[in-house]
Amino acid sequence: MSSLNASFVQNVSIVHPEYFSITGLSGIPYSSYYYIFLCVTYFITVIGNSAVLLLIALERSLHSPKYIGVFNLALADLGETNAWIPNTMKIFFSDSQYMSYNACLANMFFVNLFVTLQSATLAVLALDRYIAICLPLRYHAIVNNTVMSLVFVVIWAFITSLVALAASLMTRLSFCKTNVVQSYFCDYGPLLQMACNDNSINIFITNVIVALFFVAPLFLIVLSYLGIVFALSKITTWEARLKALKTCVSHLLLVVSFFLPVICIYIASLITSLTLNARIISASLSLSLPPMLNPIIYVLNTAEIRILIKKLLENRIVPIRKNISK
Repeated sequence: MSSLNASFVQNVSIVHPEYFSITGLSGIPYSSYYYIFLCVTYFITVIGNSAVLLLIALERSLHSPKYIGVFNLALADLGETNAWIPNTMKIFFSDSQYMSYNACLANMFFVNLFVTLQSATLAVLALDRYIAICLPLRYHAIVNNTVMSLVFVVIWAFITSLVALAASLMTRLSFCKTNVVQSYFCDYGPLLQMACNDNSINIFITNVIVALFFVAPLFLIVLSYLGIVFALSKITTWEARLKALKTCVSHLLLVVSFFLPVICIYIASLITSLTLNARIISASLSLSLPPMLNPIIYVLNTAEIRILIKKLLENRIVPIRKNISK
């Protein structure tokens, strides 16, 4: 009976604020210009990734395992951008830095979901390049549209379940000291630091997610490219090596744009204590720039997409010129 009473008292003591206050940038003159920059980034990201999604969906020649991965990456980029930038703009341009408790948890869930999906997709694309270069004769036997689709169904289901668990465990935390989130969205880390009661389970789940979907994918990508470099070293001619390496350029640029900012922020935080504004600017740039750059990188570095865009433009321009000449 005493244990039931203790449990009841513990549950009663859990405090969930009606809303959270998001600090954002503070004490910086002309900070509104940075939010305008994020708006521009948002529109470029939405247009670019939507174009990639439509192009892959409508063009049958792009219905291949590699472009199933690119499609999922564009979808994750679009989801991540929509998960935080519109909310951030709404909060700071309306001078109302408040977000309800449930909206905060939803915001946290979707941002973390799509960021982890980006990382996992980059790892799958690295494996795709490894098999294509190191096992070219067996590529179509190992990788096909069905296998790639099943891989992404499993990844989406597993990540959604794990991130949902992390978000649901936030409801067991009590926020009795403050409701001010020192970030630019409902960031998981600052919220954990605000908890008044035991948050060890939440920290454990956070570490699991980081290990599975940031450390492990980066390790897998590095191993894949070590294998690719080893396979290329066996090729006798430089022309053949460069031809094989060109198929990896787009993916390598995507990996660098995604992981390098995160690694730099982590190293900087170990060397020196970042101010709140520096942490917000660096973290928001690491979230906003890769989704914007990804479709640009694929358009500029992928021959198939460049050729298709050229054909589409020619099909539109030629009839217009004929009508004008008449």
